[in-house]
Amino acid sequence: MKIGDVMRWRTVGLLLAMVIIVGLPYAVTFAGLRITQQASGWVAHSNAVRALAYRIAYLIRDSESATYRMLAGDNDELTGKRAMRVGDEASGLLRQLRAMTRDSPDQQALIGALETGVSGHLTLMKQAISRLQQGNQAGARQSLRDAEDLFKMDGQIAAIMHDLDGRLRLREALARQRAFEGRLVLTITALAQLLLLTIIVITSERQIGRRQLAETREGRAVLRSQMILQAVREPIALFDERLCSLLVNAAFSELYAVDPEQRAQPLAEIGAGAWNDPALLQRLHDVLLRDRELWDYQMRQRTADGVDRHVVVNARRLPYQDHDLPTLLLTVSDVTARTLAEQDVTELNRQLEGKVAQVSDVNRELEAFSYSVSHDLRAPLRHITGFAKRLEQHLGEAIDDKSGRYLATIASSAQRMGSLIDDLLVFSRFGRGALRLRAVDMHSLVEEARAIAESELEGRRIVWSIASLPMVIGDENMLRTVWQNLIGNAVKYTGQCEVARIAISVQRADRGDYEFTVSDNGTGFDMQYADKLFGVFQRLHREADFPGSGIGLANVRRIVLRHGGRVWAEAEPGQGAHFHFSLPALDAAGTRT
Repeated sequence: MKIGDVMRWRTVGLLLAMVIIVGLPYAVTFAGLRITQQASGWVAHSNAVRALAYRIAYLIRDSESATYRMLAGDNDELTGKRAMRVGDEASGLLRQLRAMTRDSPDQQALIGALETGVSGHLTLMKQAISRLQQGNQAGARQSLRDAEDLFKMDGQIAAIMHDLDGRLRLREALARQRAFEGRLVLTITALAQLLLLTIIVITSERQIGRRQLAETREGRAVLRSQMILQAVREPIALFDERLCSLLVNAAFSELYAVDPEQRAQPLAEIGAGAWNDPALLQRLHDVLLRDRELWDYQMRQRTADGVDRHVVVNARRLPYQDHDLPTLLLTVSDVTARTLAEQDVTELNRQLEGKVAQVSDVNRELEAFSYSVSHDLRAPLRHITGFAKRLEQHLGEAIDDKSGRYLATIASSAQRMGSLIDDLLVFSRFGRGALRLRAVDMHSLVEEARAIAESELEGRRIVWSIASLPMVIGDENMLRTVWQNLIGNAVKYTGQCEVARIAISVQRADRGDYEFTVSDNGTGFDMQYADKLFGVFQRLHREADFPGSGIGLANVRRIVLRHGGRVWAEAEPGQGAHFHFSLPALDAAGTRT
């Protein structure tokens, strides 16, 4: 998860915690206050209904009492008003009571019954007063007794009060239930607040610990970077936007005699003006202002030790830890040795070009020599051979044995010299021709060389042992010559064996090169003369025993060397020989595998 996502989720969590800690207690307190206000309203409403009911009962009882006083002979005007006021006030109180209880059908029914009783009671009381005014006291008294007997107001008032008490108890129980629920919610909220505060405290402590650990690590990293900076042997310096020094390492201060503790040294004044190059200073200003980079700027400076040095300057813009202004990181590489070496290489290349020209001249002379050998020397040989045959024909039957032997020696010697000329031309061509590299199947070349060698044999027994040979990268024609010479030599030098045994094998050397070996059980040779084997016209055996020109192994050596390998031999007289040659293991691109 990215740092921005972590910070976003952390902010959401903190806001949620604030809502729970602040908003939830407010909501619970507000709900509790509303429940308390509702309960208080219920009690006040019940008391108001109770007071109205008692007020109606009081008016009726007061009116009855005033009527009975009038029956007793009290003719006071105030008593008469008391007896008659129930009719004026009771109806208004009943309407008010009905309005206050319209949310309860049961109470509305009780109020209706009370209205009926009050209405009947008032009718009989009016009748009693009317009879009393007519002087019929007995009738008036009877009307009052009828009112008490027919319309029992106390029972109706008691029913209303009982209903009010029951409703009040239910509402008090509901209020207590809601208060309990409020306290429970408040308790849970308090526990949640405590849990959240604990989490916040723990998280804060962890964050503080992580920050302290990060600051410690950062301090250590800064210290390590400063130590590394001072340990680096390449001069490094940091400059502000005015190209005044902020930080230099030991190599820079040593090379330019700068006090590492001294700050704000202008770059143009450092090293006794070694940096006072207008073009360089302008490019460094461009690096600071335009955020460019300076790569491999070469210049020549005289350093504090008085030595003229060739240096390569690199620079780039960096932010600095103490402020937001850009700073310049400057690195210096002393390439004096490389420059001098390049100058030496240039001089050597110039000399090499001269040598190449000389070699080209020598090659041209060799080509001219080869042409001369190929054409000019063959003509005398043809003359010698032709005139020897003509002389033999001229003498005819008069030729004696000695003359015939002389003529045969002349012819064979001329033929021998022609073969030597051909071998020399082949040897010269192998040294000059360009290599045509491609994938070569060494096994196919060996089988081809064996077939050629066996085609020239008559009545010989040869036991061949040929291992599985790899593909190599090389010149196919040249490598074919190598195998034909080595296998031909093995066949030739095992000619005196009753059963010739020739083995061809390969192995990988420590460097990964292929090492090929051709072994035989032939005549062998003395190892003290092994250095002559691969020279031109060098022979270790008499030509009468083993004919040949002495060029074959020289050709093998030249071809193998041109392929980047080497050739050597091991042998003992009468115990056979082992000829080895190595070739690098290359891929199609010419790189080692």
